[in-house]
Amino acid sequence: MDPGSVPHVDHVSHGGTADHTLVDFSLGSNPERPKGLASVYESSLSTSRRYSLDDYAGFRVAAADFVGCEPQHIIPAAGVVDAIRLAVGVTVSPGDTVAIPAPCCGEYTREVRLQGGTPVEISHESMLADTDPDEHAAVILSNPGNPTGAAYPTEELRAFLCECQYADTPVLVDESYLGFTALPSVAGLDGVIALHSVTNVFGVPALRAGFAAATGELRDRLNRARCTWVLSSPAVEVATYCLKQTDFLEETRERIKTECPKIIDELSRLGYEPYPADSSLILFRAPDVDHALEVTRSHGFALRDARFYEGLDSHIRMNIRRPHENERLLDALAEAI
Repeated sequence: MDPGSVPHVDHVSHGGTADHTLVDFSLGSNPERPKGLASVYESSLSTSRRYSLDDYAGFRVAAADFVGCEPQHIIPAAGVVDAIRLAVGVTVSPGDTVAIPAPCCGEYTREVRLQGGTPVEISHESMLADTDPDEHAAVILSNPGNPTGAAYPTEELRAFLCECQYADTPVLVDESYLGFTALPSVAGLDGVIALHSVTNVFGVPALRAGFAAATGELRDRLNRARCTWVLSSPAVEVATYCLKQTDFLEETRERIKTECPKIIDELSRLGYEPYPADSSLILFRAPDVDHALEVTRSHGFALRDARFYEGLDSHIRMNIRRPHENERLLDALAEAI
């Protein structure tokens, strides 16, 4: 094929720009990484010369400590998208309906439909109150939500999960952005499959390492269905190292906790309409999305066009980065208003 016939792609499905001259606020990943990652990558080269054991013992222990469950509850996956596919595959059959939040990433809808199911959209904000678990084969939650950035109150979430357990309706909880917060995971609760990306909060999204966490029969189904050697040896070693970096995690959470309210207040002052946020993602309504994206890009920033998400027609999503980068972006957004 003639290389000139291949279309240029300036973005990827999860956010992120192919133009590396831009400061990327569109990618929902930490701009910082734990110290020592390069040496871990280098040392993993020797292990890549042979097949490793398929038990992932060290990774399971680190992941279990990270979310607060038992190591046997952890099912390795090649990133959270792979974990979503695995979880939907063992809970949804043709003809089933599945409650999903709106707005949300397109993977939920796609995976449900691939299994022959029908996704039923319910507002993210009212999903816990408006979803009847008896009506669905499964429920998918995003906590904190993507693209909204909002998390459910812990007690309300736990009460809803108990309701779903009573109805024998499994709940798939995407916790991809939970690591940016101090909120507790639902991993280890019966009737729940918690889905995690190791790589977003640790700044290595291309590593493609994650996991699902479940108990009992759900755990057994996931373990039988997962691919053998789903994670490479380098991915296992790097992800395991990252999961143990508690100081880095606390520094990240403190930065998000400090920067998030400042950004939301400034967006409101400028005339944008930001949503409440609990994680590294901030969604806001803009008077003119195209103009805002054009102006911020001219200043060297990439933002996420949230019109990609069904139901959002005048919104932008940004990821919280370093304080000085956040300030420069807000200056550009002030010019775009």
